[in-house]
Amino acid sequence: MTRAKRLHRQIHRISGQTYLWLAMLIFGASSAVTRKLTEIGVQHLIGNRNPISLCNVLFVGNLCALILLILIYGRQWNKANLKQLSRKDWVSLTAVAILSGALAPGLIFQALALTGVNNVILVGRLEPPLTLALSVWLLKERVNIWEFIGAIAAFVGVILTIILQPPTETMINMGGFSLGIGELLAAAASVAIAASTIISKKHLSQIPLGIYSIFRTALGTVIFFFIALVLYGKDHFADVLSPFLWQWMFLYGGLIVVVGQSFWVKGLKTSTVSTASLISSFGPIVGIIAAYLILGEVPTRPQYIGGSLILGGIFLSQVGTRRQTASGKVNSTPAKQQVETGMGFKGI
Repeated sequence: MTRAKRLHRQIHRISGQTYLWLAMLIFGASSAVTRKLTEIGVQHLIGNRNPISLCNVLFVGNLCALILLILIYGRQWNKANLKQLSRKDWVSLTAVAILSGALAPGLIFQALALTGVNNVILVGRLEPPLTLALSVWLLKERVNIWEFIGAIAAFVGVILTIILQPPTETMINMGGFSLGIGELLAAAASVAIAASTIISKKHLSQIPLGIYSIFRTALGTVIFFFIALVLYGKDHFADVLSPFLWQWMFLYGGLIVVVGQSFWVKGLKTSTVSTASLISSFGPIVGIIAAYLILGEVPTRPQYIGGSLILGGIFLSQVGTRRQTASGKVNSTPAKQQVETGMGFKGI
């Protein structure tokens, strides 16, 4: 037996749960890695500019990821698949691309520039309870009492994380409270992602993964580019062709976006929804540990208080998910979309 065949067989022996855990480690570390890349850029300035600015990371990183996605999923863009898409499908795909491909990543990256990685991770947990509430309201989905209490606990944890932050220069006064701009941007990103998830659940559950991923990444990247030009001017992307930037972005786009997403999809094929949901719930823990190991960022008291409630809410939600699975009342939404909402920022 050749070495290639032996390697191929060993890969097939890897369990679905192993793929899910590897994907979760990659996704959880994505925020800390993003911040670390910008710090590397500060050490290699071009003129007085950081070649690995957050905007460049998002724009070039997505271009690199798009190239790799086309190589992997390009075959799905054939006449047979495209003919099956209605005008309503294209409108929904466009809305998702704007919300989760351009608006949400832009807000998250700006939040990373203004506040700590741990704050972005914890405030990002606003997304699952929002998605749950919208699913009940718009999609008429049923949730059990455990999921409901878990969502409330996580929501309260996020609010406490936001309002208990110590005073900083990047805060604004709202109704007697001083709220961090970075935290508010992360919350706005969660709203955008929750809306995108609802649209995907309702209209895009049968769209091939390759068409969905490539279209969202491509259109989202283009829209973000033009928004940045309007907001910051044409000089904002002056270093977009820097070889130093591109070598890091191919690593970033390939590892964080493509490898992470591919491992996740691979794991879902042979795992239950409850298992994937359980593994995805470790995202905040992985993210906080990664922020400490990569950036030396130690959790603050507000983060401990809010994070404890958030983790308690995640635990209660997992109890609800397990009971729902045991009773056979599993949501009809495909596993990838059903669980993906709980993972938070994935570097896209």
